[in-house]
Amino acid sequence: MLEHLPHWLGAALRNVRAGADKLIIAEPVLGRDYATIEVTSPALANEGRIPPRFTADGDGVSPPLTWGAVPAGTLSVALVVEDADSPMPAPFVHAILWGLPADAGRIDEGAIVADAHPDGSGVGRNSYLSQGWLAPDPPTGHGDHRYVFQVFALDCVAEDLGDGPGRGAVLNAIAGHVIGAGVLVGLYARGEPAGVVPDDGAPVIA
Repeated sequence: MLEHLPHWLGAALRNVRAGADKLIIAEPVLGRDYATIEVTSPALANEGRIPPRFTADGDGVSPPLTWGAVPAGTLSVALVVEDADSPMPAPFVHAILWGLPADAGRIDEGAIVADAHPDGSGVGRNSYLSQGWLAPDPPTGHGDHRYVFQVFALDCVAEDLGDGPGRGAVLNAIAGHVIGAGVLVGLYARGEPAGVVPDDGAPVIA
């Protein structure tokens, strides 16, 4: 949808951004007393460009993701992907995976889909209210967007959140249970050279 905004409007909204301080990992209810998890991807470097294949300008499949050791006591893992620079009051949610096994350690390319997952994990709703991967589609002229892949290690077994839980339901479920977390930031802009996103002064992770 946002890819259809005219360039002049994207440019006019260039400084209108949700902000990293509104990402789910920055929510005060999660606290900061948790271990750091290394999150990487064979498809992109941290703060590197997201290949078009994984965006609305390409095939639109979800990128592969890997993460390092989770803390002892981890019983499940959750993933939330948000656009910190969406021209909205809150970050756009691009993906939610809930109830990943503690030893999962990775998500394969194209795996974030609405279909049932053999590992028992559930797929939440993105900001378009559909399950699966919402491919990045920033407005032309708006500059770089930070797509933040947030991995949470939880000290609880995933509860049944119903079919396609949203951001709020997941936040409520993980509050008080995060014992490890990590992020990978991928950048994407449409129709212009790579630039520098505004420094909103908010750390993505402590």
